[in-house]
Amino acid sequence: MSLPRFYCPMPLSAHLHLDLPESAARHACRVLRLRQGDDLVLFDGDGGEYVARIAELGREKVSVDILEWHDTECEAPINITLVQALQSGEKMDMTVQKAVELGVVRIVPVASRRSVVRLDGERAMRRVEHWRGVAISACEQCGRNRVPEVPALEGLERWLGKPASKGALRLMLAPGSALTLDSITPPAPGGQVELLIGAEGGLAPEEMEMAALAGFISVRLGPRILRTETAGLAALAAIQCLWGDFREGADHV
Repeated sequence: MSLPRFYCPMPLSAHLHLDLPESAARHACRVLRLRQGDDLVLFDGDGGEYVARIAELGREKVSVDILEWHDTECEAPINITLVQALQSGEKMDMTVQKAVELGVVRIVPVASRRSVVRLDGERAMRRVEHWRGVAISACEQCGRNRVPEVPALEGLERWLGKPASKGALRLMLAPGSALTLDSITPPAPGGQVELLIGAEGGLAPEEMEMAALAGFISVRLGPRILRTETAGLAALAAIQCLWGDFREGADHV
């Protein structure tokens, strides 16, 4: 049985005694009902993980002794960024969670012309912080020791106007495209892929044109029209099968 895992954004080292962050302590006590002497795993997001043991446990405080560090990683051999137009309801939460499980290194939320949800100001900041928490929880669950970045929300057209990452393979899904994922030149080992996914109504024609001018290649995923919450995850899984760590003998970071 695997040990419970907790994200601790603080300096960690072997033989250190420390108090868990409040949220981690609350989860350990009230949800997992851990006890003094139980072992757990901590990670700080910089790579690797630490085995620790609960030394003291109270209603709101958990103190641990860090025993040792393990050079454990399960990052994909390609760096994938998901650029996701805002989705309604709980779809965005699921997309963030599953994208982390599928190995993305960055999830960029953008407001598109066809996004049903409209966020701005403090409300947008709160939602981004929520998605960052979803990403952290997904890392704790799936075994990743590096937390994907979730930057601040901005408009899609503004994001497309920024300089592209050097050498990145930029892809967007477009039903009816002549190209499929396996028909394009794959990224180099350790290369970057940026995947753009529209909202419920897909990308507007003007957005697709602007994305194409920014270097995005249109590809299709079969003959069926996929929902926004399906499209990105299906494409990520396909990318990992073709070029990532779903392949037999794939190299891991």
